[in-house]
Amino acid sequence: MLLWTAVLLFVPCVGKTVWLYLQAWPNPVFEGDALTLRCQGWKNTPLSQVKFYRDGKFLHFSKENQTLSMGAATVQSRGQYSCSGQVMYIPQTFTQTSETAMVQVQELFPPPVLSAIPSPEPREGSLVTLRCQTKLHPQRSALRLLFSFHKDGHTLQDRGPHPEFCIPGAKEGDSGLYWCEVAPEGGQVQKQSPQLEVRVQAPVSRPVLTLHHGPADPAVGDMVQLLCEAQRGSPPILYYFYLDEKIVENHSAPCGGTTSLLFPVKSEQDAGNYSCEAENSVSRERSEPKKLSLKGSQVLSTPASSNWLVPWLPASLLGLMVIAAALLVYLRSWRKAVHHQKGKDEGVVYSVVHRTSKRSEARSAEFTVGRKDSSIICAEVRCLQPSEVSSKEVNMRSRTLQEPLGDCEEVLC
Repeated sequence: MLLWTAVLLFVPCVGKTVWLYLQAWPNPVFEGDALTLRCQGWKNTPLSQVKFYRDGKFLHFSKENQTLSMGAATVQSRGQYSCSGQVMYIPQTFTQTSETAMVQVQELFPPPVLSAIPSPEPREGSLVTLRCQTKLHPQRSALRLLFSFHKDGHTLQDRGPHPEFCIPGAKEGDSGLYWCEVAPEGGQVQKQSPQLEVRVQAPVSRPVLTLHHGPADPAVGDMVQLLCEAQRGSPPILYYFYLDEKIVENHSAPCGGTTSLLFPVKSEQDAGNYSCEAENSVSRERSEPKKLSLKGSQVLSTPASSNWLVPWLPASLLGLMVIAAALLVYLRSWRKAVHHQKGKDEGVVYSVVHRTSKRSEARSAEFTVGRKDSSIICAEVRCLQPSEVSSKEVNMRSRTLQEPLGDCEEVLC
C-alpha cells in the first residue's frame, strides 16, 4: 500500500523533470576539432536504446553507448542536435527526448587567396612572387600554418612555413594555372585557393613580311596578298600594314600567329614599299620592307595620262593655231620677195611657187630658197605678153602638179 502511494506521488513529477540533455564538445568547436556528442540522463540515470538526430533527421543508434564521435568537425557539421533514449527509473522504464542543442563550428581560417607580384602578367625575365594569404582565428592564433604551391596538376613546393613562392627570370613556359593549399600543422583541415592564371609576356620577334601574287609583276585588277608573322611573342598581337610609311590597315591576332591582307591592285598608287609591324603589351617590331612593282609603264601611266590631257588640251590647240598663223605670215612675205619685173611696163610678172621633194631638185628652173630637208621651196619666174593679160587686173590661177615622190603646187600671180 505504501509502495503504490509513492509511485503515484512520483509520476506527476516525471513530466516536469528534464531527464535527458545533449552535450557537444569542445566548446566552442573549430574546424578540425574532434567533435563528440554525449546523450546524458538526469543525475546519470542509466540509458538504453540511444538515438542521435541532426536537424530532426536520424543520425545514429546505439543500444547502450551514450557517446557519439563525429570525427573532425567541418563547417558542414553545424546544426541542431538532439537525442532520445529509454530512461530506467526503478521500477519504471520510459522513453525521453532531449532538447535540441545548437552546434556552431567556427572557421579556423578562411580559404587562402593566391596573388602574383608585381602582376599575373609579368614581362619575360622578371621576378614573380606568388603569395598565399589567409589568417587564423584569433582564438587559435597560436597554431602554425603550412603552405604548398601547385601548377597545372603538379606540386612546386610541398608543405612549408613560407607563404610565398618565387619564380626568378620568368619564361613563357612558366605561364599556367597556379593555386596554393593551407593546412594547420598536425591538423586535418586543408583549404585550397582559387586558381590564378599567370601569363608571362614575351616580347614579339621581328615579323617577316611575304608578298604573294602571280609569277610576274601584278597589273591593275590583279590580287595581291601580304602575310605578316611574328614567330614568337605573347598574344594578343596587333599587326599594322604600311605602304611607304603610311598605315593602310591593321589586324588583331588574339592567339598570335600569322595575319594577312588581301587587296586588288587599283592603280599605280598601290605600288611601293610595303612593311608590317607587330605589337603586344611588351614591345613592337617592324619588318623589312618589300617592294611591289606593277607590270609595264602603260599600266602605270594610263590613269595619269588621261588626267594630264584634260588641262593641256586647250593649250595645245591654241599653240597649234599660233604656229599656223606664223607660217601663213612667213609665206606671204616670202612670195612678195620673189616677184621680179622684166622690162618697162611690158607685161605682168608671174611667180610660180613649187613645194617639191628632194628628187625634183634637178629641175633647171628651180632655185633653192628654203631649208635643206625633204621639202624644198622653189620659185620660177616667166613673163607674159601684154596681149595675154589686161593691165588693170591680174588673173590668178593655180594648179597642182604631180611629181614622182610628192605633190607640187604652182601658183601664178
